[in-house]
Amino acid sequence: MIRLLLADDQALVRAGFRALLDAQEGMTVVAEAADGAQAVRLAGEHRPDVVLMDIRMPGTDGLTATRQIGADPALRDVKIIILTTFELDEYVFEALRGGAGGFLVKDTEPAELIQAVRVVAAGDALLSPGVTRRLIAEFAARAKEPRHPAELDQLTDREREVLALVGAGMTNEEIAQRLFMSPATAKTHVSRTMMKLRARDRAQLVVIAYESGLVRPGWS
Repeated sequence: MIRLLLADDQALVRAGFRALLDAQEGMTVVAEAADGAQAVRLAGEHRPDVVLMDIRMPGTDGLTATRQIGADPALRDVKIIILTTFELDEYVFEALRGGAGGFLVKDTEPAELIQAVRVVAAGDALLSPGVTRRLIAEFAARAKEPRHPAELDQLTDREREVLALVGAGMTNEEIAQRLFMSPATAKTHVSRTMMKLRARDRAQLVVIAYESGLVRPGWS
């Protein structure tokens, strides 16, 4: 059962999401929050599998709440999907850096929302759609000069290759094809890389890949 927390300042929006998600087999909404502070508190109380987090809320916004949840070791297994009105929201890259597993625009089709919840709950990131790749590249291009985290020195050459390909938005299957290995082996490399870099999920691997300079906008 995938347990969800809805965080949006509009009660009507929350009601619509609840009606849709509660109707799905294997999903249940365990709590609703009207602002970011309440979302953080309820995440601690309920430990949901996935939080649907509106990025623009009064008081404590979704970006701040995402950072607070992402920084709490006790909430490491809580996945966050950012909800935004605009595809190129200026805060989305910061949300990914803060621990979000991906983002969706609010007018996403219901079937896509349901699939997104399942994908993020399974530990994957919403990084396949072209618009997401463009968004990450857009905001990575505006970021500060690449830095070299000390943790990268722990990676093998193969793990660095895998990290770069994750940063390009590739799935395990695509990585396997590029590096002539099985998808299971690619998944193992991704998991080991996440562990060594202490990344919550693939989305944070993408951020690390860009910020370290392993991947640059336009790289293929």
